[in-house]
Amino acid sequence: MAASAIFERVKKLEERGFIQGYAALVNPVGVDLGLLAFLAVRTEDPVGGDATARALAKRPEILEVHHVAGEDCYLVKVRVKDTAALSKLMKEVGAIRGVRATRTTVVLETTKEVSRLPIPVSKHKKEKL
Repeated sequence: MAASAIFERVKKLEERGFIQGYAALVNPVGVDLGLLAFLAVRTEDPVGGDATARALAKRPEILEVHHVAGEDCYLVKVRVKDTAALSKLMKEVGAIRGVRATRTTVVLETTKEVSRLPIPVSKHKKEKL
């Protein structure tokens, strides 16, 4: 394909919302954010309320906030420098209005972590994009 055709295709994918942005893959250890943890957060938010989720999402250390089914309300992915920074963040999360309880899981080793979607390439899909 010609470069102009590729550019137009990418432009259309951006306009249609298939491509939402671009990012560099940065080594977390290289920027002093080597500790990965997940927080399970229980809240007192009313059904359909998202005040706690919005408060959590404002924190730069918090990479992801997922509303989940089950005992907990939110699953939160965090990256911090070390256990002292994690402890501080946990206290701050616990102080957010509506947070009833948290459970923390510290990641010891990561086997796989990707942000790319596993999009199957098929003739049908190519035509849609």
